[in-house]
Amino acid sequence: MTARTVGLIGAPTSAGAFAPGQEDGPDALRQAGFVERLGVDVVDLGDTPRFRWRPDRADPSAMNAGAVRSAVLAVADKVALALERRLTPVVLGGDCTIELGTVLGWQRQRDATALLYFDPHPDLNTPATVPDGAFDWMGMAHLLAEPDARGELVELGGRVPALTPGDVLLFGRSEARSKAGERAAIARLGLSVIEEEEVARDPAAAAGRALEWLADRDSFLLHLDVDSIDFADLPLAENTDRNVGLSFEAVAQALDLLLADDRLGCLTITELNPHHGEPDGATLRPFVDRLASALGRP
Repeated sequence: MTARTVGLIGAPTSAGAFAPGQEDGPDALRQAGFVERLGVDVVDLGDTPRFRWRPDRADPSAMNAGAVRSAVLAVADKVALALERRLTPVVLGGDCTIELGTVLGWQRQRDATALLYFDPHPDLNTPATVPDGAFDWMGMAHLLAEPDARGELVELGGRVPALTPGDVLLFGRSEARSKAGERAAIARLGLSVIEEEEVARDPAAAAGRALEWLADRDSFLLHLDVDSIDFADLPLAENTDRNVGLSFEAVAQALDLLLADDRLGCLTITELNPHHGEPDGATLRPFVDRLASALGRP
């Protein structure tokens, strides 16, 4: 692994979430010593505007769509700036919708895009297929411009669709936590998938398979949803499902390989709700230590 200089970006928004909390993720990661533990040069590019989730009774099937779009565009500006300055963007979220901004910012400066989406949920829902109006499990549908995706989050000033099915690998996807419509979309689009059970069985081998999928790519984006970690093992995620996800150790072992790859172009961390852990930060520290170690490993 060659030395990298990180361009740190905070995206304190829960606009697309089910409830507040993720807007405090970036500050919590900084307070837990993420920057100091990285062991590489860091340029802190600051935070995008903060938005705390609130009910949107005017548009209940697509709550806070305008705020989501604003957050996406703000993230895109900072990611593009980081790349212009030859930094490796690390985006601290924030709900999953910020990935749209990461992809948009990347494409302003780079041509090819490969997205490794480390998330038990494929996020292929749309306002027409789920009733809650939370965009944070609709992001992939908007990146792929799926039917019934909202135009203001598909047409962001970049490519439409932003990604093709061949650009995406769903890593650690949970069959049980995928909606029926999402499973159908995966089959229809022919998306590549490495299932959650495979990661649980042998995290290093699963990560190796992901890197093989990237064999003809010069770079890739890594999206990490903290929902991948079983809430009973390390209660940090927005999603409080227990006894159904990957152990923290399994996620960390996979990240050890993925984050050490020289082709890593950008890391986006999403769905971290620091209020679910211990008030003194004890729950967050092992996550910060392991993530920083993998990302900053010489």
